[in-house]
Amino acid sequence: MDKIDHLDKKILSILSKNARIPFKDVAAECGVSRAAIHQRVQHMMENGIITGSSFNVNPKSLGYSTCTYVGLNLERGSMYKEVVEQLAMIPEIVECHFTTGPYTMLLKLYARDNEQLMDLLNNRMQTIPGVVSTETLISLEQSIKREVPANEDEE
Repeated sequence: MDKIDHLDKKILSILSKNARIPFKDVAAECGVSRAAIHQRVQHMMENGIITGSSFNVNPKSLGYSTCTYVGLNLERGSMYKEVVEQLAMIPEIVECHFTTGPYTMLLKLYARDNEQLMDLLNNRMQTIPGVVSTETLISLEQSIKREVPANEDEE
């Protein structure tokens, strides 16, 4: 992955706050041409610095009222890839991390209600070969959600 300079960091900082901002507005804020912004963004996409852009959908608008983190322990850490393949077939799981600490894996998922959460835990996750135990933490409120700071001036 290429290193990024101050201008790239400034562009990333602007785009991380509003990915839909027109390039002409980014260019004006950075003091360069729109073509320069377009080239820089294209270069950062080609080099894996920008990995995409997306809309954030409010899960509650789709009926998912329960955000849950699940610490999952495996019989052996080497079973991780096989377990991930099974977990990937559960659409309610939106994140999966291989971790250090008390859990082998940490999952983030959304359920419509506690009944569906129980079904996901008991009948979908805990039945996967190699899963030894799960611990469930229900999120009561998401207070912060943002990208990492791209511009050193923001630290």
